Amino acid sequence: MATERIIMAGFGGQGVMSMGQLLTYAGMIENKQVSWLPAYGPEMRGGTANCSVIVSDSLVGSPIITQDATCAIVMNLPSMLKFEQNLVAGGKLIINTSLVDREPSRDDIEVYKLPANAIADQVGNPRVANMVMLGAYLALTGLVSTDSVVEAFKKVYGAGKEHFIPMNQQALAEGAKAVLEAQ
Repeated sequence: MATERIIMAGFGGQGVMSMGQLLTYAGMIENKQVSWLPAYGPEMRGGTANCSVIVSDSLVGSPIITQDATCAIVMNLPSMLKFEQNLVAGGKLIINTSLVDREPSRDDIEVYKLPANAIADQVGNPRVANMVMLGAYLALTGLVSTDSVVEAFKKVYGAGKEHFIPMNQQALAEGAKAVLEAQ
């Protein structure tokens, strides 16, 4: 595995921070070295939000990701425009085509597209679009297991939210299926 440096971005309320926390906790569950660095815009809901997640086999020296992201998961167009340039050549760009109607400008990266909002609606709740995107990422990389993400869900949200686990598992599975079918 070495080191994965992931930027997750969207607008406030899309679950970008939760997606990052879940991936980070899942990495911890699997005894990997991790960091999670959130960044919020001046507005809360509806404003910009992104987080940097690093999952590694070795110690993480800095939580900051500049021009060396191995993956960017973008939930909306402003996020794609801002973070596409932060990817290394050969990096992965996972795009939510429900809200992004443009092609990326780079041709030296791997691009994966899925209509996360539409898939979330099919699952039964538009709020799980972030889990659809996370499921796609996990299918492409195998960085952590889905079981570890489910365990992380319990830690991040607590016992009171465990009744949401089946829906979130379905969203993870649908995101994985969609990205693998699109290849």
